[in-house]
Amino acid sequence: MTDTTKPVALVTGASRGIGAATAEALAASGHHVILTARDENRLAETEGRIHGAGGTATIAPFDLKDNDAIDRLAAAVGGRWGRLDVLVLNAAQLGSLAPVPHIDPKDWDRIIGLNLTANWRLIRAFDPWLRQSQAADVVTVTSSVSARPRAYWGAYAASKAALDNLITAYGAEVGAVTAIRTHIIDPGATRTAMRARAYPGEDPTTVKPPEDAAALILAAITRPRG
Repeated sequence: MTDTTKPVALVTGASRGIGAATAEALAASGHHVILTARDENRLAETEGRIHGAGGTATIAPFDLKDNDAIDRLAAAVGGRWGRLDVLVLNAAQLGSLAPVPHIDPKDWDRIIGLNLTANWRLIRAFDPWLRQSQAADVVTVTSSVSARPRAYWGAYAASKAALDNLITAYGAEVGAVTAIRTHIIDPGATRTAMRARAYPGEDPTTVKPPEDAAALILAAITRPRG
């Protein structure tokens, strides 16, 4: 039976990389973690590591671009726990790096659909349950290109800049009237599959592991309030 006294965290993109490392860090700090991603087998691996370390987790495999699935998950979380204490918006898609006039329209729709629209849908669906928490945190994982765009990264950079603005607006709306805090975390160069696709010639041992990014996220949500 799930321990409903533990703080509850939801992490997207929790099948690998920063998402998996963050989920494991949250579980180690005493959270029950809900793991979402498309790859059920990889989610089960993350869940297995959490359980093996003495933590608790639940997997929820689905495509974040499925709006109805987001709403169903929010209803299930609300029904079981009556609140959500941590929401980590980590899942993202790089897409193809291309000049702006040459971005494939389908690629654009996929990038904006996952990196921006799905995160808005998550906030929309979970806002009622975040408001039920005595101390809620919403974290989005961003990139340096959101503030400093570079050539060929237009679609990804635009999606991250828009998400940063969305989170900032949401934080301004809820900060003074709820117990919800918002955080925008730029982990910098990190050893992930996305990084390897963006920089195929890079030696992965020269960039920090996902666990360092997870530590930044954990530090943000455990920072004293006030």
